[in-house]
Amino acid sequence: MRPQSLAGEAAFAPANKADIADAMIAASGLRIEADRRRGRGAGLNPSGRFEPTQRETFDDGWQTLEELPPFKMDVQIEKPRTAITRNESPDLSFDRSINPYRGCEHGCIYCFARPTHAYMGLSAGLDFESKLFAKPDAPKLLERELAKPGYKVRVIAIGTNTDPYQPIEKEWRIMRQILEVLNKANHPVAIVTKSAMILRDLDILAEMAAKNIVRVGISVTTLDRKLARVMEPRASTPTRRLEAIRGLSGAGVRTSVMAAPIIPALNDHELERILDAAKAAGAEEASYVLLRLPLEVSPLFRDWLLQNYPDRYRHVMSLVRSMRGGKDYDAEFGKRMKGAGPYAWQIARRFEMAAKRLQLTRRSLALRDDLFVPPNGSGVQLSLL
Repeated sequence: MRPQSLAGEAAFAPANKADIADAMIAASGLRIEADRRRGRGAGLNPSGRFEPTQRETFDDGWQTLEELPPFKMDVQIEKPRTAITRNESPDLSFDRSINPYRGCEHGCIYCFARPTHAYMGLSAGLDFESKLFAKPDAPKLLERELAKPGYKVRVIAIGTNTDPYQPIEKEWRIMRQILEVLNKANHPVAIVTKSAMILRDLDILAEMAAKNIVRVGISVTTLDRKLARVMEPRASTPTRRLEAIRGLSGAGVRTSVMAAPIIPALNDHELERILDAAKAAGAEEASYVLLRLPLEVSPLFRDWLLQNYPDRYRHVMSLVRSMRGGKDYDAEFGKRMKGAGPYAWQIARRFEMAAKRLQLTRRSLALRDDLFVPPNGSGVQLSLL
């Protein structure tokens, strides 16, 4: 994949990760003009970390910078060999997941999945939001995998990497087709989204809920519309997310609220209000995750913070590092979700008290896996008799 075309480019060999991260924030040449990235979350579009060079926009004297085209949505078809991805992470409650899309149009600046675009030769910045990959074969591949002899049923998680209900789902409808396969096979599924578009599939979800094979987690990061607008530019508004909780719970779908991510000195003061609002909308459970800044996400987030909340920059990053052993991020299992230190402990206690007061604590009600009926094996070669 080629980098975004530039009026003028300077290519230079990267020194080390720390130098690149600092340079990305300091060098105004790496920042994309507001008119070209209108409606996007990231302000930078650095080359992927596996690329041999980094590229920087500069004025070559011909006054052609203003002629650069705006970032437009580009969706390519990806043809994976399997639909189900396996993991062995001790931090996760599931061992398999499905991602209908690669990249996410929501443009959430804090998204920990941004670095995955580097494997496609693309940027974790604006490319992640505008150069997307759809997997239209995923439903058929899933049906084939579920039909294999010896398949063992476990809850499949969807939305753990990129949102299955991002705007392009309106056209591609891959997520709905996946739900149709899972519903027909009575296969348990756990969905995470921050999009009210999930209500489109309420007919299928209600059927699955009646069989106790589905649960949904709605991510509510903030109740502040202004903050949501600049932090999650193309995601559903906070009000619409609460409406989604209300609609799902009203249809009998087990629904939880995810206060994620919690960002110190930016949205952490809203924790109790988010849980209160979600409870009133019908949420049954709650969880939270601290801000995660792996790899390229750190410089992208710090640049965004400098541009939108410069007065809070030092305070926010100081608190983040106090919970991450003095670094922007600590990927150690057991710490990466909740952090460590006094401030992380305080947030954990606040969440624990609020969840207990609102009766949003985790329950042991498991989804059923004994109803599973293997698909008829569409696309699978039948055994010769």
